[in-house]
Amino acid sequence: MAPRTEPPPRLPDPALWVERYGDGLFRYAFVRVRRREIAEDLVQETFLAALRARDQFGGRSSFRTWLTGILRRKIVDHIRRESRRSSADLGAAPSWLERLFDHNGKWRVEPTAWGSDPSAALEQKEFWEVFQRCLAKLPARLADAFTLWELDELSSQEVRQILNVSANNLWVLLHRARLGLARCLDVNWFHHTRDRN
Repeated sequence: MAPRTEPPPRLPDPALWVERYGDGLFRYAFVRVRRREIAEDLVQETFLAALRARDQFGGRSSFRTWLTGILRRKIVDHIRRESRRSSADLGAAPSWLERLFDHNGKWRVEPTAWGSDPSAALEQKEFWEVFQRCLAKLPARLADAFTLWELDELSSQEVRQILNVSANNLWVLLHRARLGLARCLDVNWFHHTRDRN
């Protein structure tokens, strides 16, 4: 008796891919690249790559997960290309960072206590909208480092390779990104939530 073979997984009709998966993929890309036109291009490239490689879909994950994996690789490739175009030299600290600390490295103005439960704030849609705006205000290399490390949870080695930076440079980028996000969130989210309470 011959071994039973599983039928190949059924793919959704390609004519429905954009309607079913386009918005979710766009949101995923936009958070990571912060520019609408680039996010749109990456999603289009993802659909084209999926169309070409549809015979490789083995059904080990959902079709949405498979598409997201393709998009993730496209995003990493985009960030890698952009990192090669920019200098690996971190240069002087951005002016907003210099305004936070005095010449001894002490806070010029102490950060305010956020007061609210951070885990509850994370669940609020408004928080993520403010967070996305704050991330978009960071210089591109800082935002890329933060996104790859914190949101995509890549290893230090992977992030360093993508951004073409040393270990020390990566930690400087992450430190500056966190400071910038903390200050922006303090002003644009936590300060306003305290005022509402």
